[in-house]
Amino acid sequence: MIRYKADWILPIAGEPLRSSWGADDRGRIVALGRSDDRGGADAVDLGRTAVLPGLVNAHTHLELSYLRDAVKPATRFVDWIHQLMARRREFPDPSASPIVQAATDGIREAPAAGTALVGDISNTRVTMPLLVEGAMPGVLFYELLRFNEPDPVGRVQRARHALEALPSAADVRTTIAPHAPYSVAPLLFRAIRADLDRHPFERSTVHLSESAEEVEFIRAGTGPWRDLLQQLGTWSDGWKAPGTTPVEYLSDAGFLDERVLVVHGVQCTPSDLARLAARGCTIVSCPRSNRHVGVGSPPLRAFYAARVPVAFGTDSLASVEDLNVFGELAEARRIAPEVPARRLLESATLTRARALGWDGEFGSIEPGKRA
Repeated sequence: MIRYKADWILPIAGEPLRSSWGADDRGRIVALGRSDDRGGADAVDLGRTAVLPGLVNAHTHLELSYLRDAVKPATRFVDWIHQLMARRREFPDPSASPIVQAATDGIREAPAAGTALVGDISNTRVTMPLLVEGAMPGVLFYELLRFNEPDPVGRVQRARHALEALPSAADVRTTIAPHAPYSVAPLLFRAIRADLDRHPFERSTVHLSESAEEVEFIRAGTGPWRDLLQQLGTWSDGWKAPGTTPVEYLSDAGFLDERVLVVHGVQCTPSDLARLAARGCTIVSCPRSNRHVGVGSPPLRAFYAARVPVAFGTDSLASVEDLNVFGELAEARRIAPEVPARRLLESATLTRARALGWDGEFGSIEPGKRA
C-alpha cells in the first residue's frame, strides 16, 4: 500500500480535503485522511498539487483521429460535414494504417492528459481492439445511420451479432447507438431502442439538437439536410416532418431516458431542457467542437439551471485540436463563468462516469474505486 500526500484532494463525491493523503493498494483507493492523521508521516509527498479523479471523455470519435487538422472550421455545420465526408472517402478501408495508427496515438494521448475513461463512437468497430491494447477503459458505441433503411430490425440484429463476435474485454463495454434524427430512419430508432431495452445494463447515445439545420429539418422537412440526403440517395419519400423540435421528436417516440446520452444540445429550448431533465437524460457538451463546426456555443448556463446532468466530451480530432478534457473545461468556463468550478469538475468526472454506467469504478476518489 502506498500513501500519497498533497496540498489538496478533491474527492468530488465529498468536500475538498486540504493537506490530505490518499492510500492506493494494488490500484484501488483504500483510504483518505488529513495529513495529521495516521497516514501523514510516511506518505509520498506530491507537493503543491491538487489530486482529482481521472477525467471522463464522454464523447469522442477515435477512428477519426487521422483527420486532425484536416477539416477546416466552418460557419455552417452542413458545410463542415461535406468536408468530413470528402476526407473520409480518401480511406474507405477502416483498417487502413493511417486510421489505426492515429487512433492508437489518440488512445495514448487521452490518459496523458488525465483521462481515465472514454465514450467512443465508432461506425466501424475498428477502435475496439485498440482500446483493449491501450488499456483504455470505456464504452464503444457502435453507431448506425441510414435514413431510408429498408430492414431496420435486421440491421440492428446484424450490428448486435457483430458486437458479440468481438473479443470480450472487461474494461471495454459495447452497445449500439443511432447517429442523429436527420440521418436515422424512425423505424431504425425504434429497433435500436428495442435492442437497448433487451440489454438493461447498456447505455446509448445520440447527436441531438446540434445545428440550426437539424432544427429546420425536423420542424419542416426542408433545408440543407434534406438536400444532402437526396444527394446521397438516402432520402425517404415516405418520411413526414414531425413539426416539433428534435428533442420533442425523440422524446415522443420513446427513445429518450436516463440511459441515453444526448450529445451537443446547442439548439435546445427551455422546453427541451425540461423534457430532458424529466426523462433523466445526460447532456454531453463539446463546446470547442461546437465552435469549430459552426453550430455556436452551447447554452451551458441553461443546461445547469434546468438541472439536466451535464457531462463533457472532446468530440473527434477532426473538430478539436486535442483530446484534453481540461480544454473543454476552460472553454466551458469562458462561456459560462457563472457556473461554479465545483459543478464543472463534477461534470468532468462523476457525472460522466455515471452516464456511461462506470460510476462504481471511476468518477470520484472514494475507497473501493480505482486509483
